Amino acid sequence: MTEQVSTKQIATVEQAQQLGLRPEEFEKIKEILGRTPNFTELSVYSVMWSEHCSYKNSIIWLKTLPRDGKNMLAKAGEENAGLIDIGDGLACAFKIESHNHPSAIEPYQGAATGVGGINRDIFSMGARPIAQMNSLRFGDIKNERTKWLVRGVVKGIGNYGNAFGIPTVGGEVYFDDCYQINPLVNAMSVGIAKVGKTVSAIAEGLGNAVYIYGSATGKDGIHGAAFASKDITEDSAKDLPSVQVGDPFWEKLILEATMELIETGGVVGMQDMGAAGITCSTSEMSAKSGTGMKVWLDRVPMRQADMKDWEILLSESQERMLVVVKKGFEKQFEQIFEKWDLTYAQIGEVTNTGKVQYYMNGELVGDIPAQSLVLGGGAPVYQREYTEPTYFKAIAEFNINSINDCSLIEAKSIAELLVAHPNIASKRWVYNQYDSMVGTNNQTTNAPSDAAVVKVKENNSSLAMTVDCNSRFVHANPFVGGMIAVSEAARNLVCSGAEPAGVTNCLNFGNPYNTEVYYQFVHAIKGMGEACKKFDTPVTGGNVSFYNQSSDNDAVFPTPTIGMVGLIKPGKKHMTLDFKKKGDSIYLIGSSKNDIASSQYLVAQHHVQLSPAPYFNLDEEYQVQQAVLALINNDLILSAHDCSEGGLFVALFESAMHRKLGFEINKSHTDLRNDAFLFGEAQSRIVVSVDEQQKEQVEQLLKDRGVSFQNLGKVTDGEILIDQVDFGKVDQYISPYQNSIASQLA
Repeated sequence: MTEQVSTKQIATVEQAQQLGLRPEEFEKIKEILGRTPNFTELSVYSVMWSEHCSYKNSIIWLKTLPRDGKNMLAKAGEENAGLIDIGDGLACAFKIESHNHPSAIEPYQGAATGVGGINRDIFSMGARPIAQMNSLRFGDIKNERTKWLVRGVVKGIGNYGNAFGIPTVGGEVYFDDCYQINPLVNAMSVGIAKVGKTVSAIAEGLGNAVYIYGSATGKDGIHGAAFASKDITEDSAKDLPSVQVGDPFWEKLILEATMELIETGGVVGMQDMGAAGITCSTSEMSAKSGTGMKVWLDRVPMRQADMKDWEILLSESQERMLVVVKKGFEKQFEQIFEKWDLTYAQIGEVTNTGKVQYYMNGELVGDIPAQSLVLGGGAPVYQREYTEPTYFKAIAEFNINSINDCSLIEAKSIAELLVAHPNIASKRWVYNQYDSMVGTNNQTTNAPSDAAVVKVKENNSSLAMTVDCNSRFVHANPFVGGMIAVSEAARNLVCSGAEPAGVTNCLNFGNPYNTEVYYQFVHAIKGMGEACKKFDTPVTGGNVSFYNQSSDNDAVFPTPTIGMVGLIKPGKKHMTLDFKKKGDSIYLIGSSKNDIASSQYLVAQHHVQLSPAPYFNLDEEYQVQQAVLALINNDLILSAHDCSEGGLFVALFESAMHRKLGFEINKSHTDLRNDAFLFGEAQSRIVVSVDEQQKEQVEQLLKDRGVSFQNLGKVTDGEILIDQVDFGKVDQYISPYQNSIASQLA
C-alpha cells in the first residue's frame, strides 16, 4: 500500500513567493510531484532551489570554467571541496565560501560560522585542515557601523579559528564605500588527505543506517539559504534568526571523531550540514547515488522543544554531520560518538526509491524525488539577459592627461599618504588577533612572502596559498579584471617559489536579475577562465554569492575572489619578499607603463572613481611569472615581491622595511610620468633583489626568455633616494604603515 503524504497544510503560490520562489517555479513543483506540495515540501524546495543552493542563475557560466588539470583528483562539483594530487600519495583539499549576509546582520557569529562551515567541508572529505585564510571587504573605515562590523568579523574569525586549533595564515582586507551596506566575508580552508582514503557525499547500500552527529538541532539559521539569496534591506535585521550560532569546541570534537570514523573503514558517505541543513545533506547524498532515504525527524536530537518538522529540516544549526554507515559498524560508530561526547542518533536509512521521505511522529510529512531538488538534477537553470553597464561610458572618457603629473618632491608626500591608506597599510591589527602558529607548520611567520606557505610534514614539501581580487579592476573591466584576479593570485604564489596548481573561487556580485550586474558576472567568468587555462590552474569549485546589494540598487563592486594553491616541492626554495642586505641590486621584471588607471593613487589623491582597468597582457604576465620561477629555482635572486596596490613605491618599501633597509633607484625612462612610475598599478611587474655576483646570470636568463627588465638601483642601509631626490628614511614610513588601521578603528 502506497503511503500518503500529509495534506494538513497544502501550500499556496503566495507562500511560495514569500519563501523566495517564483510563481512558475511553484507550478514546476506541482508538475514534479503530480500534486500540490504541502508547506513542509514547499519549504524544502524553497531552500534547495534558492540561489545559494541551486546556482540556478550561475551554473551555465560556471560550467565554462576549466576543470581539468594534471594534478586534479576531483572535478568541480564532484566533492565538497577541490582535491589535487601533491605527490607521495597525498592530496590537498581546499575551498572558499562566503558568509556575507549573516555577517552583515550579526558580524561575530556570521564570520565565526563561516569559518566553521568551510572547515567542515574539508574534513567531511577525510582531509585534516592545516591552514585557513580569509578575504574581507568593508565600507568606509571612518564609519561607525563599519568599525562595528570589522571588530565583530575579525573577532568571530579569530575566536573560532583559534579555538578550533587551525592557523589563520593570511588573507586580504579592503575598504570601499561600495561595501558599506554589504560587507563581504569569504573564508578558505586547506587540508591534507591520503589519496584513495577520501570520503564522498554519497548514500549507497539499501538499508544502511543514516546517523546525525555533533551538536543538537535548534531554530538558528532557519531559511538561512533563502536569506542569502535576497538583497540586504533595512528590514534584514528581522532575519537575525537566519544567522547561525557556532561553537568551535564542538567542531574540534567532531573533527577528531570524523577522522576516527573514517579510519574504521565503515563510512559509506558523509556530508556536513551547512546551508539548508538536514534537507541539503539528505537530498544531495541521495541524488548523487541515485538512491533515497527515509528520515525520521522526531529522532533528531533537539535543543528546543516543540520544533515543527519543517523547522527541523531547514535548521542550519552548526557543527552537525550526516554519515551513512556500513552494516555491522553501527555499534563501533556509536562508541566513537560517545568517546568524543557527541550528540548522535540514527535518524534514517538508505532506500532504493529515489525519494527523500521525511516522517514526523509516524506521519509522512514530505515525499520528494531527490533528483528534483539538486543542482544538476531538477533544480531550475536560467540563462539571464545582460547589458553593458552604463557607467562604462564615463570610464571610456578618462584621459590620463587630465591628471597633472606630480614632481618627485610632491611624490614624497603622496608616498606618505599611500602607505597609510587602509587598502595598502599593514593589516596587523587584524592578523594579530589570529593564531597563525598553532600546528607549527606556518613558514611565513618570520619569513614574509607574497603568499602564505605551510609545511606538509608528511613529505617535506610546502603548500603556498593566497586569496586575491582587486574588485576595482573588475568593476572597471570585468573581463580584464577577472583575468587579473587569477593572474595576481598566481603571481603571489610564484613570488613565493610555488608552482600554481588549482583554483577555488568565491564569486560575490549584486542581484543577478539586474542586467548590468549579470554582465559583470558573465564577463568576469570569461576572464577568469582565460587566465586559468593559461596558468593550468583548473577551477576545483567554490561558491557564488549573489544579492550583495541593498534595495536601492546599490551593488558592491563585482568581487570574484580567487583562492589559489601551489606546491613547493622538496628541495625547492621558499622565496621571501624582503631585501637581504645593503648593496644588492634591485631589478624590476616586467615593464613600467604610463598608466595610473584604477590605482589607489588615482582614487585617494585625485578622487577619480571611474577609470579603465590598468595595463594587462596575459601572455606577458605568464612569461614574467615563468621567468621569476626559473630565477628562484636556479637560486639566482634573494627576494621577490609583486607590484600591486600602491604600485612600485609600495612594493619597494614593503621589501625594504622588514630589515629596515632602504633603496636608491632611478627612473631612467624620461618619457615616463613620475606618478605612473611610482604609483601606477600596471600589471605583470615583480621587484627582485640580486647579489652583485649573480647580476650577469640574472640578466642573461631574462634576455633568453625575452622578458623586459630594468636594473632600478641598489638596496641601501635605510635611505630612500629616487632620481637623487631624498625621500627620507624607511623608518619614517614604518609607523604610519603599521599603525594606520589600528588608529582609525580605535
